[in-house]
Amino acid sequence: MKILITGGLGFIGHELVRCLRVRDHEVWVIDNMTNYDFIPLEQMMKLFQLRMGDHRNQVPTRMVDIRDQQAVEKTFDAFRPDVVIHLASYPRQKLVSRNPGVASEVMCNGLINLLEASRKAKIGKFVYVSSSMAYGNFDDMAQETHECRPQGQYAIMKYMGEKLVEDYRKHFDYTILRPSAVYGPRDVEDRVVSKFVLNALRGHTIEVRGASEILDFTYSMDAAQGIALASTKTCRHDIYNITRCQDDPVTLELAAEQVVELVGQGRIEVVDRDMDFPKRGRLSIERARTDLGYDPDFDFSEGLPMYVDWVRSNYDKLFRY
Repeated sequence: MKILITGGLGFIGHELVRCLRVRDHEVWVIDNMTNYDFIPLEQMMKLFQLRMGDHRNQVPTRMVDIRDQQAVEKTFDAFRPDVVIHLASYPRQKLVSRNPGVASEVMCNGLINLLEASRKAKIGKFVYVSSSMAYGNFDDMAQETHECRPQGQYAIMKYMGEKLVEDYRKHFDYTILRPSAVYGPRDVEDRVVSKFVLNALRGHTIEVRGASEILDFTYSMDAAQGIALASTKTCRHDIYNITRCQDDPVTLELAAEQVVELVGQGRIEVVDRDMDFPKRGRLSIERARTDLGYDPDFDFSEGLPMYVDWVRSNYDKLFRY
């Protein structure tokens, strides 16, 4: 199967490339290699090199900004993909807030460029990687049928993207995926788990914004496995939660405590939860288990030590700034 991945050098995207190549799919990548004018450029370039890894000569990679309609259509004409997996996006609310205009161009105009190119190329399936943030507030073990009430520009644009994809259903099949709290190797230092680990290693305070807040921490390899399955199998439903769904809920305070224990140092300060973000919990993955055979491998107690080991071994090269 010929699969085009947008954002294929990103945190989840590069793991997905590995996952699909193991399954003998032909993969192309487009990525604009941005640092969002936020992450130190030297660090970002080194991360890109690590993410390309052993497949840098086997996977065609084009520097394409999805806002450039002509460049997008040239890529489709050259590759003629069967499946498009759309990961390219501003990754979280904090970065959207810094530059909402550019974020909108990427997350809305860029998506429309891809949908139109997919329509013209007569692809078989479009896979849109959304976010659990599309739900807004939700109760523990929420299913895909839960009403979506997104809060904040990032979540609203992700949910709007879902609706745009659904509108193209007459042209190709689609699958919408909602991952949550992904962590793992070769990540930047601005997500919850990475911030906790690096603050502990640096001897800084780990700030926990809401001790009892639950996140569905998902190891990056598990997220990639779920996306690969949804992209290459016939799906019975259109929307799937792709998370670890821990047997025992992991609160932010518990996550911080486990980080301190593994690192061997660190201070924890608990403050009130950030009211600008929705209250979340675990997401049910029964639909993905039944339809796709999705079976995530790494519980938080297994994934976190692997991630801490990776950060330790790469600290001097990547994170000593």
